[in-house]
Amino acid sequence: MELGTLKELPQHPKQLLYVALMVTFIGWLGAYAFGKWKGPVFGRSNSPDPEKSATAQNKPGAWTPVNFKRPAAAPYANWDIRTTKPTPYRPFRYGPYHITMGVRSLKWDKWIELDNHYPKFHADKARRLKERGTKCFRTTPEAFDGAVELLEEFCDYLPQRYPILFRKTAVGMDNLWSGETFNIVERPLAEDPMAMAARMVQDDLAIMFPKADGQYYLLAGAIVLAGFWRLEDKLGMSLDEIHYHGDVPGYEDKLRKGMTNFFRRVKPDAPVERNNYFIQVDDDLAWSHSIGDEDSEGAGWFSAEKNKAIKHHYFRSERQSLRRLPRSGGVVFTIRTYFHPITEICEEPYVPGRLASAVRSWGDDVAKYKGRERYQDVLLEYLDRKHEEQLANGLDMEKETEAHSYPY
Repeated sequence: MELGTLKELPQHPKQLLYVALMVTFIGWLGAYAFGKWKGPVFGRSNSPDPEKSATAQNKPGAWTPVNFKRPAAAPYANWDIRTTKPTPYRPFRYGPYHITMGVRSLKWDKWIELDNHYPKFHADKARRLKERGTKCFRTTPEAFDGAVELLEEFCDYLPQRYPILFRKTAVGMDNLWSGETFNIVERPLAEDPMAMAARMVQDDLAIMFPKADGQYYLLAGAIVLAGFWRLEDKLGMSLDEIHYHGDVPGYEDKLRKGMTNFFRRVKPDAPVERNNYFIQVDDDLAWSHSIGDEDSEGAGWFSAEKNKAIKHHYFRSERQSLRRLPRSGGVVFTIRTYFHPITEICEEPYVPGRLASAVRSWGDDVAKYKGRERYQDVLLEYLDRKHEEQLANGLDMEKETEAHSYPY
């Protein structure tokens, strides 16, 4: 029936209602048939959602394995263990400071970043794993399959991305630089799977798994070079407990809901990354001894020496990636630390002024969390002076947006 023939419609109210219902039903039936023939409407993709199909079947704490394989990684062009420099992350902005998760999409090729600091990280990790043992790595029984899945992912990805450093084998992978052989199929494994994974990369590692209460729990980790926190304090904690225990600023009112939803929805085919930064007033990558002994109960910024000379100030930045493992359902954190003297990064254009603005813009809770009171006088005086020197040497502030973009 065409819209132009309204004069032919019945005029009795019951007849009108009957016709309206019939038109609605016929229209719905036609749309349904058309959708079946043409596929999903309104621009929705017809490709399967690697998590949606699984989560529809999952009960809290359960995970249905997903048939997803990470795309092969392209070899890193001209990568060299002696000359490839660390990525110059400078993830701070001019104030005001906003508390957000700050995640962005991650390209699969860049999942793990290695550079010419690899030998130092490798040596520091080997020493720490030997000296501290299970204080810095653990895999709980229920997380074993997820930890092995991470090993499998590394033994597939690393030889693809860094073929000059790693070679894939029938049982795992060889490190061509260190001479290490990783057998990930024998049982029992030669060592804890998270300790083994830690030896392969420069990152610290953590895997969160869902439980029946719907929360995600830290059940496997190798936190070897974290600087300010210890795995033994947080293993077995939920996502909420970890952030409450660490007094993370803004977690309850600005981060908790979004982070909880993110963990529940993160898909195996959609990795993300984020960056953060801290100021440290000693040169120890593994543990910031300026805040106290690593094994003491009372470690904290309150115990740090106040306003140490600028030569003791270091810029500590983390680049974190998050992805879901398709078989076990665990959410993997890789936590790569970049560690440079403040005096070094302040030779870069725009860095001193932008960092000074960022540090000044921290709210009281963030400032306390990052220990600003213990170093701000010396640090800010130095940053301001270096910024003025750059301006005097012709730095053009109007061209800053052409020089860099976040997080560089």
